[in-house]
Amino acid sequence: MAIKNLQQVLDFWFAAENADLLFAKDNNFDATIRYQFLDTWTAAANNELWQWRDDPYGRLAEIIVLDQFSRNLWRGSAKSFSQDKMALALSQELYHHPAFNDLFNEQEKIFAVMPFMHSESKTVHKWTLTIFQEIGNENNLYCEKLHKNIIDKFGRYPHRNEVLGRETTAEEAEFLTQENSSF
Repeated sequence: MAIKNLQQVLDFWFAAENADLLFAKDNNFDATIRYQFLDTWTAAANNELWQWRDDPYGRLAEIIVLDQFSRNLWRGSAKSFSQDKMALALSQELYHHPAFNDLFNEQEKIFAVMPFMHSESKTVHKWTLTIFQEIGNENNLYCEKLHKNIIDKFGRYPHRNEVLGRETTAEEAEFLTQENSSF
């Protein structure tokens, strides 16, 4: 497949028929992303889509490719988190764009700042709570509180330990047996 343009990324991600799949673990959805967007992800991961960043919607598209598509393409492997730092940097820049609140609808804002939630930094999560409060989506605010509690307690997401080759502490192992221990 060829590299898709930023509008194709946004049209796919925000298509009404995909709404229920965006936070689901669905092999068919993952396969669709692999078929349609693997070349686009590879280009983004190699910083070859930098020209998208001139446009706020291009930046949003690149964030979705690096943050969301990574999780679909490489589910269950360390590679699924390999673009988190770049996605967070782009997200931080986009959030500080003077027209952020005026340009994007609620759903677009949520995915624009999702890399904040995916971060394993306690400092980042202090900001993230405020950001999701500003957006005003109660479900995502609740999810951020769950994420922040995990980071505050462990300084990382224990459910990533195995694929990232990190040793799991006894306290983390106990936590991983509980509901809402992974996302």
